[in-house]
Amino acid sequence: MKTFIPKSYKSALDLWETEHAIKLVKDTFQLEMSSMLKLRRITAPIIVVGGEGINDNLTGVEQPVHFKNSYINSDKIEIVQSLAKWKRYALYRHNIQAGMGIYTDMNAIRACEEPDNLHSFYVDQWDWEKVIDSTSLDLLYSTVKEIYSVIRGTQFLLSEHYPQLQLFLPENIKFIHAQELLDKYPNCSPSEREDKITEEYGAVFLRGIGGKLSDGSIHDERAADYDDWSSEANDGLFGLNGDILIWNPILKKAFEISSMGIRVSPESLKRQLRIKGEETKESLYFHKLLLEGKLPQTIGGGIGQSRLCMLLLQKCHIGEVQSSVWDDKTLELCREKGVFLM
Repeated sequence: MKTFIPKSYKSALDLWETEHAIKLVKDTFQLEMSSMLKLRRITAPIIVVGGEGINDNLTGVEQPVHFKNSYINSDKIEIVQSLAKWKRYALYRHNIQAGMGIYTDMNAIRACEEPDNLHSFYVDQWDWEKVIDSTSLDLLYSTVKEIYSVIRGTQFLLSEHYPQLQLFLPENIKFIHAQELLDKYPNCSPSEREDKITEEYGAVFLRGIGGKLSDGSIHDERAADYDDWSSEANDGLFGLNGDILIWNPILKKAFEISSMGIRVSPESLKRQLRIKGEETKESLYFHKLLLEGKLPQTIGGGIGQSRLCMLLLQKCHIGEVQSSVWDDKTLELCREKGVFLM
């Protein structure tokens, strides 16, 4: 059991305040984000046909929940794990022009997940994707700043309704590359590095996740077929992707709120598939469309809905803001500590 309850933890909101606050956060954030990034809401699937490369295989080892049906001409139908590639395909089908994008309410099941304070079998996030006409580090950073400003604005509005929720987000977000973070903390694990840098600055965008670092390691696994983590950037450090990390004052650790980046071009897709030894994916429907230059160049990511609610409502467990399934020991511990799981 990985779940822990911080000493002396007590929720700042009661059950009904929590329910109302969740709606306030979700309504506010998605409206402000869609306006800031020029995104239109579209309907998203919870199931897709397997074997076409549309479903996200995350780091490549997580197997999606699937089933068969005699009426569908496919070996299997899969429950989505995220919509990282489906969104880009949707932009192609909807003929969205550069400078505009889409967002969806993504609901997924990740059966391979290990539940703890931050993780659940059930995943809900705003998946967003935007068509761009050129790629650059400046574009990536400006988009991160826009998203972070919406997070801060949502926190402020929430505190106006619930004064017991103290403002804790810093005014600015720090940008740092995974290699720079390794250089700064060479004797720490990746998660320890994240904790240290996020505690120091409060909010961090950690870039270049997935590419090989100077010691031969990678900071964390990234799939080969959505984020561009291997391209050289303007400053000579690879990677046009990253994570938004925020210092969680309740759990006293770095808290990932979003993974995002500029997406692979045909050239970077081929390079990253070769690095991962996954060249066979080039024959999949999605990948063929991309390699043929039919899919638009995009930037996109996912922002955890329950994660954002958990952070801004200052909760210690994700089960306090979403309904899911938990092991008996977690349920018993939360009952003993007075932590209400939905």
